[in-house]
Amino acid sequence: MTTQLLKTLQSRLGEDLLIGNWETITQERIDAFAELTGDRQWIHTDPERARRESPYGGTVAHGFLTLSLIPGLTGSNTPEFMARHFPGMRMRVNYGLNKVRFPAPVPAGSKVRARMSIAEARQAGEGVEVVCLMTVELEGSEKPACVAEQVFRLYP
Repeated sequence: MTTQLLKTLQSRLGEDLLIGNWETITQERIDAFAELTGDRQWIHTDPERARRESPYGGTVAHGFLTLSLIPGLTGSNTPEFMARHFPGMRMRVNYGLNKVRFPAPVPAGSKVRARMSIAEARQAGEGVEVVCLMTVELEGSEKPACVAEQVFRLYP
């Protein structure tokens, strides 16, 4: 089962597995993330001060908020996603990140979406290790908001 999946994944290296829908990043979401993580820096949570002092002209989302949105923006943790893209696999485990960058800020009120492609796939014990390139695009920007290499393992 893993041998066939591995061949399929390797034949799709570099292809987009999905391009998600645009989602608005509200100030309320930014504030909730700040409260949850304790990162209440004014550039994220004080719209008046950010308008006056920030080089962005307003508040921006935390980089880690943008990163944390990837599972939801891709829908990659749903049973439907697993069945469609990784048939025969019963479980996916987040193994970590190789590299994360935040090339562009995400202003409050802007829209983002995720793009996911397979960068690598290899046998890992009884499972398959997959490295996916996750790109969070920012509507109207040439630069992405986030680029990350996510590593996960699939098990039959």
